[in-house]
Amino acid sequence: FYEEAGAIRDVMQNHLLQLLAVLLMDPPIAHSPDGYRDEKARLLKAIKPLAPEDVVRGQYEGYRSAPGVAPDSKVETFVAVKLKVDNWCWSGVPIYIRTGKQLAVTCTEAIVEFKRPACRLFDGEADSGASRMRIRVGPDVVIALQLRVKAPGEQMRGEDRELTLASCPWDLRPAYQRLLFDVIHGNWELFARQDAIEAAWRIVDQVLDDRTPLYNYESGSWGPSEADNLIGSDGPWVNPEVDPDSVIKACGRDTKR
Repeated sequence: FYEEAGAIRDVMQNHLLQLLAVLLMDPPIAHSPDGYRDEKARLLKAIKPLAPEDVVRGQYEGYRSAPGVAPDSKVETFVAVKLKVDNWCWSGVPIYIRTGKQLAVTCTEAIVEFKRPACRLFDGEADSGASRMRIRVGPDVVIALQLRVKAPGEQMRGEDRELTLASCPWDLRPAYQRLLFDVIHGNWELFARQDAIEAAWRIVDQVLDDRTPLYNYESGSWGPSEADNLIGSDGPWVNPEVDPDSVIKACGRDTKR
């Protein structure tokens, strides 16, 4: 299957663009499944189609030796993209997404980076990180806010601190079980609508298959270095950290099992 799909079709076009729509969409006018899906579709229709210069594709070393994979395969196992939303709210705000197989960790999260203030509050502020909000949806669920605060002492020196609220829906139904439950009860809020599906395909249509170069990367890395060039001065990428023990504890599971 993956040899016929690749990262853009398998993950980017559907799952990640849907997450992006949920993150950026306006509040629905009506609190109903159609109201929710109207706003998701409206957001996706406002995203400009990807151009080749907005995409970096990669393939991890060793993929071509996997069973069922062509020895000269050009299928991407990694993709990073730069997106632009053409509406009044998000115009001028760069959006970067990356996904791939055999990366350093398995994690799904969104980072919302805030603009720096016009005045510098702390010494050495030019080299500090920006304040940001982190929303993780897997493998655990985390909402965190990172702010620049004054460090203890007489000097006006700042340091980054993250306030984290973490939980894990370990006692909820698995994702596909929930969808089947919604089908039985006639709730279509989480299901993609035809116009939203077409809008998502319009975004990626110009960069499918071999229309952009394919770069190699090592298993266990964060993908090809060309992805760092893509994000450029808006970066660097925020690499997530996952502690397996903390995930188990957050989910309320017995570590002895």
